[in-house]
Amino acid sequence: MSDRELVIGPRLGVYGRRAFTNLVRGVVQIVVAYVANLPLFILAVLSIAFIPLGVGVVLTPVVIQAIRGVANQQRVWAAEWSGVEIAVPYRPEPPGLGPFGRLKWLFSDPATWRDLLWTLLNVPIALVLGILAGLLGLYGLEGVFVAPWLAQITAYGWGPFWPLDDYGVFGIVATVFLAAVMLVVSVPVGPMFLKAHALFCQSLLAPTRAALTERVQRLTETRLETVDASAAELRRIERDLHDGAQARLVALSMNIGLAEEMMKHDPETAQQLLAEARAASGTALTELRDLVRGIHPPVLAERGLDGAVRALALGLPLPVDVHTDLPGRADAPVESAAYFAVAEMLANVVKHSGARRAWLQIEHSDDRLLMIVGDDGTGGADPAQGSGMRGIERRLAAFDGTMAVTSPPGGPTVVTMELPCALSSPKISPSSETG
Repeated sequence: MSDRELVIGPRLGVYGRRAFTNLVRGVVQIVVAYVANLPLFILAVLSIAFIPLGVGVVLTPVVIQAIRGVANQQRVWAAEWSGVEIAVPYRPEPPGLGPFGRLKWLFSDPATWRDLLWTLLNVPIALVLGILAGLLGLYGLEGVFVAPWLAQITAYGWGPFWPLDDYGVFGIVATVFLAAVMLVVSVPVGPMFLKAHALFCQSLLAPTRAALTERVQRLTETRLETVDASAAELRRIERDLHDGAQARLVALSMNIGLAEEMMKHDPETAQQLLAEARAASGTALTELRDLVRGIHPPVLAERGLDGAVRALALGLPLPVDVHTDLPGRADAPVESAAYFAVAEMLANVVKHSGARRAWLQIEHSDDRLLMIVGDDGTGGADPAQGSGMRGIERRLAAFDGTMAVTSPPGGPTVVTMELPCALSSPKISPSSETG
C-alpha cells in the first residue's frame, strides 16, 4: 500500500463519520417534525376547539406542555449541534392554579402561540433542511463504499450485472471520485444547513424583544428592591450592634477599669464589678451569636436547607410536620433566601395564626425549589398588610421567585413559595419527619 493510500484512507474515514453524523441529525430533525410536531399541532388545534365542550380544558394544557417539551429538546440540539443558544421564554406557572387558571396562564403567555407557529412551520422547513444536511453525505457514502463493491461483483460476472468494459470501469471510477468529492463537501455544508434550521428555531422559540424588555424592567425593579432590602438589613445590623453588643462591651470595659482601680482599696466591690463584667460578656456573646444567626445561621452552612428547617421547626412551640425531598444543595444565596422565607412564615404562624399545628413541605423538581408552609389557624393573612411577607416577596423576587398566599377567614392558611434553582452535591435526604 502506498503512502498516499495510507493518508487518504483515514481521511475518508473521518469524512465518512462526519457525513454520517450530519445524516443522522438531518434525519432526526425530519422525524421529529413529522412524528412529533405535526401530530401535536393537530391535537393542539382540536383541543382548543373542544374547550367549550369541557374536554379541551383538561387536554389543552397537556398538549401545550408536550409542545414545550419538544421545543426545549430542540433548544438543546440547537446549542449542542450548531452552537445556537435559545433561551427559554416561558413565564413561571403561578402556584395553586385551577384548570381554567392554567388555561389563562398558558394563553396569556406569548411563547405559547410562537411555539404553535413553530410546530406548524417546522414540518416543511425541517424536511427541506434535513434532506440538504444529510443528502450529500448519504450520496457520498453510497458512492464511496457501495460503488466499488458493485464493481467487484460486476467484474466477476456475479448477479444481474453486465461484465465491465473500459467504459464501465471509467464510470465506476468517475462515480467514486464524484462521490468522494460530495462526501468531502458535505462535511462543512451539512452543519451549515443544520445551523440554518437552528437559526429558524431561534427566531420563533427565543424570547421576543418585548419579553426581553419586560425581563430587563423586572430585573431592574427587583435589583432596586434588593438594594433597599440590603440597606435596611445593614441598618438593622448596625442598630443591633450599637444598642446591644456594643453598649454591653462598653459597660464591660468600664466595669473592668473600675475594678482595676478599686482592687487595692475595696476588693469586695472590685470582685462584684468583675462578676457583673463576666455576666455582661456572656450576654454580649449571646447577642453576637444571635446576630450572626440572623445573617447566616451556622446550621444552614453545616447541614443545608433540609437540616436547617428541621432544626427551626423543632424549636417552635407548636408541632410542625416537615416533609422534604432535596437530593442536593442549592447555592448559598438561594439557600439563605429559602431558609429566611420559611423562618418568616413559621414566625407568622406562631405570632398571628392561633394555630395548633403547622406543616412544611420542601421539594425540588424541574429546576424549581417549592416550599409550602401551612397551618390550621384562623386565616385572614394578607401580604399587603404585613411588612414581613412583603419583605419575603422582595427577597424571593431577587432570585425570580414567587409567593402565593391562600388564607380564607377561618383558615387554613397556605403559603406557596417557589425559587428557580439547580441543586448540586447529591445526597440521600430523609423523606419526612415530624417535629
